This record gives sequence, C-alpha cells and structure tokens, in this order.
Amino acid sequence: MAAENTSVEIRDDREHGKLVAHEDGAPAGSIAYFVMYPEPGALVAVHTVVGPEYQGRGIAGALAREFYALASSEGVPAVPLCPYVAKWAQRHPEQAPAAPEELVEGARRQLGSHPGLL
Repeated sequence: MAAENTSVEIRDDREHGKLVAHEDGAPAGSIAYFVMYPEPGALVAVHTVVGPEYQGRGIAGALAREFYALASSEGVPAVPLCPYVAKWAQRHPEQAPAAPEELVEGARRQLGSHPGLL
C-alpha cells in the first residue's frame, strides 16, 4: 500500500461537488461529494477516482484525509458512503470520527433521491 502523497495540491470545488487533487498542475484524482441537507448536515463522500497514471502514489489517501479535514474545519460530520473513504476511515479513526448511524442512513436516502450524484 502506498503512503499518502503529501506533495499533491488539493482544492475544494464545492460548486461541482468535488475535492480535486492536482499533481504538477494536472488533475490526478477526486472525491465526489455532496452537502447533506438541511445545512449544515454533513459532507457525504460518494465516489473516489484516481487516474490510472497516478495510482499507487497515495493520492486517494491524501484526498480522504483532506475530506475529513474539510468537514472538521466546517464543524460538520463526514459520512463516507464511498467504499474507499469508508476503508480509509476505519484505518485512521483518529482523523476520521465515525458519523452517527442515523446520519449515515439520512445520507443514503438523500443519495438515493439524487442518482445523478453517483
């Protein structure tokens, strides 16, 4: 397993619901997410993608860490519906506090009513 890439630049593109990692100025990967309503409900990670040429460099881990840091800085829970982010959270409980189950269920309902988020 690759170490997390700390040299990557990560930008929050809230308008498009993506946390985007850039390496040498080029987009390398992203986490698609949505803001759970009513605000401020939670930030909900839906899908993580890293370009094939960037895999194995720790970019997905850096994105997951930044996703939790972003939620923390906004004072809201992070809900990992994305399987990768959920596994990362299990391995890093000190950085990724578990969301209450009722919040996770609410996030699943919101995602189900907005299939375009996938």
